[in-house]
Amino acid sequence: MASHSSIRSKVGGGLARANRHRGRPESYKWMALSNTTLAILLATLDASITLIAMPDIFRGIRLDPLVPGNSFYLLWMVLGYLVVSSVLIVSLGRLGDMFGRVRIYNLGFVIYTVASLLLTVDWMTGRAGATYLIVFRIVQGIGGACLLANSAAILTDAFPPNQRGMALGINNIVGVSGMFVGLILGGVLAPISWRLVFLISVPVGLFGTVWAYLKLQELSTPRRTRVDWAGNVTFALGLILIMVSITYGIRPWGGHATGWTSPRVIALLSSGIASLIAFVFIELRVTDPMFRLALLKIRAFTFGTLSTFLAAVARGGLMFMLIIWLQGIWLPLHGYDFTKTPLWAGIYMLPLTVGMLLSGPTSGYLSDRFGARPFATGGMLSAALSFGLLMLLPIDFSYPVFALVLLMNGISMGLFASPNRAAVMNSLPPGDRGAGGGMNQTFQNSAQVLSVGIFFSLMIAGLASSLPHTLASGLHAHGVSVADAGRISHAPPVSVLFAAFLGYNPIQHLAGAHVLAALPAHSVATLTGRSFFPELISAPFRSGLHAAFWFAIIACLIAAFASLLRGGKYHHDDAPQASPAGSEAPAIEVTA
Repeated sequence: MASHSSIRSKVGGGLARANRHRGRPESYKWMALSNTTLAILLATLDASITLIAMPDIFRGIRLDPLVPGNSFYLLWMVLGYLVVSSVLIVSLGRLGDMFGRVRIYNLGFVIYTVASLLLTVDWMTGRAGATYLIVFRIVQGIGGACLLANSAAILTDAFPPNQRGMALGINNIVGVSGMFVGLILGGVLAPISWRLVFLISVPVGLFGTVWAYLKLQELSTPRRTRVDWAGNVTFALGLILIMVSITYGIRPWGGHATGWTSPRVIALLSSGIASLIAFVFIELRVTDPMFRLALLKIRAFTFGTLSTFLAAVARGGLMFMLIIWLQGIWLPLHGYDFTKTPLWAGIYMLPLTVGMLLSGPTSGYLSDRFGARPFATGGMLSAALSFGLLMLLPIDFSYPVFALVLLMNGISMGLFASPNRAAVMNSLPPGDRGAGGGMNQTFQNSAQVLSVGIFFSLMIAGLASSLPHTLASGLHAHGVSVADAGRISHAPPVSVLFAAFLGYNPIQHLAGAHVLAALPAHSVATLTGRSFFPELISAPFRSGLHAAFWFAIIACLIAAFASLLRGGKYHHDDAPQASPAGSEAPAIEVTA
């Protein structure tokens, strides 16, 4: 039976938390919301800002990213930031629970801002310059992970349960939208100077850092425990190995369009899975685990996190597929030069962001009253329908129809994301919000990296089956020799995708100057014009696109089912009242 002093301690702690919240100015929660939302916007914006800016960055450091030996630098410039943030978020959330969430969060602002500044002063060129950028993108990712790991917990501490859906909804949707805003910002800044892509974050990061240090208050009660080094190492190693295997899996190997069957990928993938299995065994046995597996006993947390993972897989792949669709086919067919397509792809995808911004805060507010389940489940069902509608569109679509479908998809994702995030955070005990929020964010970030491997592999498989013949016959019909046409047509499909993705003229890059120099001027104009490549690739691209969208539909439907299983509206009791001796203060569950 618990001692009277133990009971008094528990009750006193709960009352202290309640008194501390009551004594806090009403304006504090809005200050916490605005600061953490700024941080989330920066952290997620930088995950995508380099995608559109990549051609200008590589031109600036004088490195051709499409040379096979340089594909490593291209992939890690795209994925390095996401990989490191995925690996570290749980650990940093746990450190927030141990040493103070605001302390780790503020440290993240400092690291992020300093790394952004150092990225702008890369004086090297070639592979050395690319390595420098990748290293400090990883450092920038560490800062971003500190922010992402603790922002939701800081908000959950600051807001009462009946307002968390609205607050987390605004925070989460701005974060998701940051991925798409980054596309446009990168396209605007990079042509001026590629250094501006990183420099833009410095003044904003400096302002956020000073603001956070001056105004944020530590409302949690840090619990000093031992650091789970074995768990940290096996978890980080497992995720890194799996994510590195993805970067090699989408590259060609031994005459195959992808490298999933190569010994290197199999070894990396197997070692990563083995490391994660070892991690689970370690977490079940250590006294103070990094990954609090006991939280998975909370149904709302478990199924909410599973829904987060599946929705992020569908959303992450969608962004890459739409960029390639717009840049490689639709925009050139409608008169845009290949070098201008990255910026305009971001602009034409704005309806997706608008939909998220419209529905996210509203659904978060409504979920405070009616529970997360109807909104999150309905959002995923609607998202699945929007993917189906995208499949029905012709490759050369009418933009107003395309924009409406994108708006529907954005509204659907916003309808899901805000209530789901609020329900996950509400279900967590106050002392575990950093760790639990980090676990949820890790699944989301890991899903975005995983989706790149899945969607690119599906797209490459669709292209590999018909692109070589189509490309060879098209080139030969315009005067390219049979030998050269055959050689060009057997270029890895991933090279074609990356060329379109980066805003290069694919035929000009694949054929090379020596092949084009031997052709009549009118043939060169046709082959490198705005219609030859898009018309050539449309049919092969469509089959790959449909395979990718079918996968997204299945992921959304499973996410909807998982969301349905979360149970009713769930709030953990933040300030428990006195409970009978020998019993813990219970969480309260209200069925929606």
